This record gives sequence, structure tokens and C-alpha cells, in this order.
Amino acid sequence: METNNFTSSFSAKISGNEAVKKIGKISEWWGVTFTGSSEKQGDKFIVKMGGDSFFDFTVTELIPSKKVVWLVTDCYLPWYDDKKEWLNNRLIFDAIEIDGITKLTFTHEGLTPELACFKDCDIGWTHWIKTSLFSYFVTGKGDFNQPRSRNHLLLFVFR
Repeated sequence: METNNFTSSFSAKISGNEAVKKIGKISEWWGVTFTGSSEKQGDKFIVKMGGDSFFDFTVTELIPSKKVVWLVTDCYLPWYDDKKEWLNNRLIFDAIEIDGITKLTFTHEGLTPELACFKDCDIGWTHWIKTSLFSYFVTGKGDFNQPRSRNHLLLFVFR
């Protein structure tokens, strides 16, 4: 059975090398509480989105100018029946630079429409990648305005 992982992409006038460096500066573009380090392979960090929620990540792959992969090594999503829904998911950032323009493709491997959190995460990731990370790439400042959702849970999930 083919999976339909969440994917989002954009292009920006930025080098692939600079893009990969900026992805690792999480607190500059993702509106979460961040502790740890995320700028080189092997780094470990924790993201909290409010309440008892947490996501432990390890940077499992980092290829300068090209790719960053984060593995979710532990998590707790109190808003859903399956509190470990992201466990062992991979967040993959692929950068392809051509003539000073980098196309960034973000894939949340394991986040599929069958999961309870998919609709909330789709809206949240679309904002954090296409709006905030894009803004950080081109202006040096992320967009921390909360994404709008018909589902009130999003206010808690992506805070």
C-alpha cells in the first residue's frame, strides 16, 4: 500500500547551504519551545507545543547544501488517542539549488491522512514551512502568527 506522507515545498532566492543552516535554527521559524541543539548530525533537541506535549528529535542526517533529516525518538501528543502518533516519524528537508534559487521540499514521513492529527498537522506544517520558514529564508524573520483552522485543537498543537 502506497503511503501519502505530508509534503510541502517552496522556492526562494537563497543558497542551499544557507537554507540548510537556517533550518537548524528552529526557534527562528517554528513557533514552539525549543531546547537542545539542531545544527549538526547527531544533535538532539526537544520541542514542546504547550501543555504536556513534547517531541524528542535526533538529527540523523545532515548533508550541507542538500538535506536535513530529523527522527522523532519520543513524543507525547495529549490531544489524540494515540499519544505516540509521531514516534519514529522522520521530518525530511530536501534542498535543491539551481542558479541561486533553492527549492525546499519538506516531507513528514509517517504523517498520512489516516492519522488523527493529519488535518491539524497539515494546516500547521503548511504555515510553518510555506509561510514562516519561507519568510525566514527571504527576510531573516519567521512568521509567528498562528495558522487559522476550523479545528480548535490546532491552537494547542502548534503553539
